Amino acid sequence: MTDYHVLPAQRLSGAVRVFKPAPAKRVTLESPAFDIMTDLRHSHVATIEPQASIEWANDYMKQRGVRSLFVLNGDHMLQGVITATDILGEKPMRFNQDRHIKHSEIMVSDIMTPLNSLEAISIDEVQRAKVGHVIASLRDAGRQHTLVMERNSDGGVNICGIFSLTQIEKQLGQAIPLTEVAKTFAEIEATVVSG
Repeated sequence: MTDYHVLPAQRLSGAVRVFKPAPAKRVTLESPAFDIMTDLRHSHVATIEPQASIEWANDYMKQRGVRSLFVLNGDHMLQGVITATDILGEKPMRFNQDRHIKHSEIMVSDIMTPLNSLEAISIDEVQRAKVGHVIASLRDAGRQHTLVMERNSDGGVNICGIFSLTQIEKQLGQAIPLTEVAKTFAEIEATVVSG
């Protein structure tokens, strides 16, 4: 390691503070969509294999502090997405009734949203969008999450981001009901302000 020199260090003493980041920037409906996107190009994504049990997937989500997992096959290719709502909702009960198997035997692949049912917004659209556009898109689809994709140089698709309604609610500081479909900023703003 002769090409690297030792970095000089100083002994600490006296009053030393730990840096605190600035408070999170207040997000509004007019804020850029990038302000609420989890950029997967700069953060680790939580993944799981399709053969894992849903009980293990639920425990893993709790451990990671997330509400969704990307389901990847052995080649690390996206097969689908599973959410806490999938696991804790009606899907396992319906699957159990249809197949007559124990709850502990239900696999992620049995109740995940498969790849061919997923949609993704182009990163080019996100660059021009505002938070209100993302909320309108989630409400229109009736979903808690939506993916963001970019095309690579050979024309393939990479998932590069995700929007989560839970995260948006935290950043906005209020709940966003998904029951009604709002198409305009005015309709969204009326719902968010009154909610």
